[in-house]
Amino acid sequence: MFLQIIKMKKITKAIHTPFQRRDVYDALQMPVYNCLAFEFDNASIMADAFCGRIDAPDYSRVLNPTVTHLEDIVRNITRAKEVSAFTSGMAAISAMLFSVAAAGKNIITSRHMFGNTFLLISNTLKRFGVEARFIDLADSEAVRRSIDNNTCCVFLESVTNPQTEVIDIREISKIAKEKDIPVIADTTMIPFTEFDGESIGLDFQVVSSTKYISGGATSLGGLIIDYGHYPELSRLIKKDAVFNLGGYMTPQVAYMQTLGMETLAVRYERQAASALEVAKVLETIPDVKRVYYPGLESHPDHEIFTDIYGDKGSAMIVMELENEEKCLKFINSLKMIHRATNLFDNRSLAIHPASTIFGPLTPQQREEMDIKPNVIRLSIGLEDVDDIIVDLKQAIASANE
Repeated sequence: MFLQIIKMKKITKAIHTPFQRRDVYDALQMPVYNCLAFEFDNASIMADAFCGRIDAPDYSRVLNPTVTHLEDIVRNITRAKEVSAFTSGMAAISAMLFSVAAAGKNIITSRHMFGNTFLLISNTLKRFGVEARFIDLADSEAVRRSIDNNTCCVFLESVTNPQTEVIDIREISKIAKEKDIPVIADTTMIPFTEFDGESIGLDFQVVSSTKYISGGATSLGGLIIDYGHYPELSRLIKKDAVFNLGGYMTPQVAYMQTLGMETLAVRYERQAASALEVAKVLETIPDVKRVYYPGLESHPDHEIFTDIYGDKGSAMIVMELENEEKCLKFINSLKMIHRATNLFDNRSLAIHPASTIFGPLTPQQREEMDIKPNVIRLSIGLEDVDDIIVDLKQAIASANE
């Protein structure tokens, strides 16, 4: 069965990854093992399970069959060595960085990143003696100069949220490999069904499975995808992070996200196609000052994006209006698109990042992170694209009355 799975395409693996143990009733969907403890035949097997000498669930805080099945699906699709599931994307990022970092170490990264990730690296980890080195990751020489003997990783986002910057991961990886430094990327913006993380130079991926995988915004979750290049780090993630930090995914969430995995590829194809059409329309509207979408040829990183991730440009669009006042009027004027945070929901969503997601930051921090007050972030859903465009046009018109 394993050999058959290896030969399948990614979209098929999402549906046909087998259970580790045959279900007693031959259920086609992995059941929800909503329990804490598991029975063992004898004390020896029980000890082997608890000490990791055999692959068997012992306690649902650290291992659960429903969660394991989701991890297996992702592992089969990505061809990763290990996959670990967590309660949220931020839990996955925290577990990853607490595994790789230590007092006296430094992280090479950019200020172009999600707000809470920025605060984790700049504030939380700083309290534990970890230095954040914020640089322009598009500058290869700056990356090379910043790495020293205390550098523990290079961390970046595949497409930054909401700046939409796309860094050439392959170039970053080339530099990092010279110094034997792991490269970690938050690849939430592009589903792992669309590219091969290891082949572009990644050692680890962190993913908010809340987003594309969940689909209908049913559940919070996060993943660490580990390609096995750093075995000691792999051990720390599985033993220290999962066991000691306690952020393991729940079986109910794993079940819902397993269902989401089955339709991920087709949903993304539809959302990305709609997003490109919407982005092209927005570029023609005079009251829209600028549109940021990697699938557009006008995007400064379009060539890098398509070379690494293909011709589907994500389902996130960022647009600039004249000023913050018009952004807020636009938000208030939406009739179908929801005023809500999240990305890649089945529903289209809109948010003003500067006053919401990045609102707790100081004006100076927002400026340093290129969080502009006149920017709107859109997440394009599965509605008919004509209806999305109609709502956007009327809201833009209302904002300019």
